[in-house]
Amino acid sequence: MVVETSLTRPLVSHKVRLRLDRALDDANRISPDGIDHITEAVAEVQERLQEVRVPAFMAFATSSVRDAANSSQVVNRVAKRTGLELRLLSGEREARMSYTACRSWFGTNDALAVLDIGGGTVEVAAGDARRPAFARSLPLGARTLTRSGLSLPKLRATLPDRIATALPEHALAELAAGRAVGCSKVFQQLAVLTGSPSRLRAADLAKWIPRLAEMTPRERARLPGISRHRARQSLAGAVVAEALMRATGHKTIEISPWSTKEGLLLNLLREQRN
Repeated sequence: MVVETSLTRPLVSHKVRLRLDRALDDANRISPDGIDHITEAVAEVQERLQEVRVPAFMAFATSSVRDAANSSQVVNRVAKRTGLELRLLSGEREARMSYTACRSWFGTNDALAVLDIGGGTVEVAAGDARRPAFARSLPLGARTLTRSGLSLPKLRATLPDRIATALPEHALAELAAGRAVGCSKVFQQLAVLTGSPSRLRAADLAKWIPRLAEMTPRERARLPGISRHRARQSLAGAVVAEALMRATGHKTIEISPWSTKEGLLLNLLREQRN
């Protein structure tokens, strides 16, 4: 949870690590313990908000809750215990929020191709105006691929085509033409791992994927940029990052520290001003 008076000066920042990837069963349902952890986290945020005055507050959940088979149960349980209703942002809206964040971060009028790798889904958006010309969400996130059980050679061979065929031709053309930006923790950590925090190069990534495949999650967690709680999914994150770059024709991606959350905050600020 982040509440800000301006996006460069956080007023309150509070994080609770939920590890919902471990709370999902084989039927993609969030366990009772997982629901309890979500509820407790929301209650913590409510308690912190009593310490500050904020003009607006929005509780939203991304793909881990949105795509869970029992998402309505999660929302109802949280509302019953806290009085607060979680809003489930669609994947397309997440993509639009990421696009807004990246355009504001770089302060550019260039055409952008925004790529965002989450746990459950991948969001892509492109355009040369304040709003993207298109935005799309694909069920190819790092957690999703890790749980798929597909072999590494098959994933690397087939994933670029899966991405390309899931997008219309005009979308691929927009993505290929735009200045490529990666805006998720996955991209940030891969950039640090490959030695250039501000950008990720396809050639560097291709060298690291076989190395990551040979390592255990514990060994990956000792690498620069790879956090302990993302170590298990880091190989799949690298594979989907490579596939996105191949599908869109980009050899280098610039890194934006702003993503969905910042895009949502920017939109809330604009609404308050209008």
